[in-house]
Amino acid sequence: MAIEMFDLAGADEALRFSPYCWRIRMALAHKGLDVATIPVRFGEKHKIEFSGQKLVPVIRDGANVVCDSWAIAHYLDEAYPDRPMLFAGAEARALTSFVRHWTQARLSLPLMRVMLMDIYETIDPADRDYFRASREQRFGKKLEDMMAPEEGRAAFNAELAPAREALKETPFLNGDAPAFADYCLFGIFMFARGVSPKAKTLLDAGDSVHAWRERMLDLHGGLARKAPGKGS
Repeated sequence: MAIEMFDLAGADEALRFSPYCWRIRMALAHKGLDVATIPVRFGEKHKIEFSGQKLVPVIRDGANVVCDSWAIAHYLDEAYPDRPMLFAGAEARALTSFVRHWTQARLSLPLMRVMLMDIYETIDPADRDYFRASREQRFGKKLEDMMAPEEGRAAFNAELAPAREALKETPFLNGDAPAFADYCLFGIFMFARGVSPKAKTLLDAGDSVHAWRERMLDLHGGLARKAPGKGS
């Protein structure tokens, strides 16, 4: 039986853009597990009421329900240890935890300055009032006043410096093959690719991160490259 994954969707339910959900889409493919994805728009939280909370990703694997991308990744390794591992031991988990915190703390905000209004245009019209109110409360500004695409792009690229240097030495953050650290960073790029044509111009063609992103798009039979997105 396929694992059910509840995944954030836009107005077009085929368009999935949550960076956290993409971490798990890639992790499930890494493990070679069958998955059925269920679209959840911002206004459809009733679909995941069974999980006892309101955020995606959520997976349901038989009787097991797991929420939060970090917890799900650990569950997949524990439940399926005979399949390719997402973490090669405790040391890898600790280093991957650094990557996920760095990604969330340092990359999300500059990217929002590039494409916040693109998200607004991507989501279902019925969700836009909620999205505007919640984000304007979070940032203390109108969505339109948050936008500074060129400054955001420059800040985003500056924050990528550690990954850029690492990826000059190895093809993946994890080394010769990808693991969950790569999927944590890649989720940010799939968010951008899902919601905005500006995703195409985030990175320069000669950038080591650009080359890594291309390798990531081709993984698992081109799962990510084949996914619908405004930045495809």
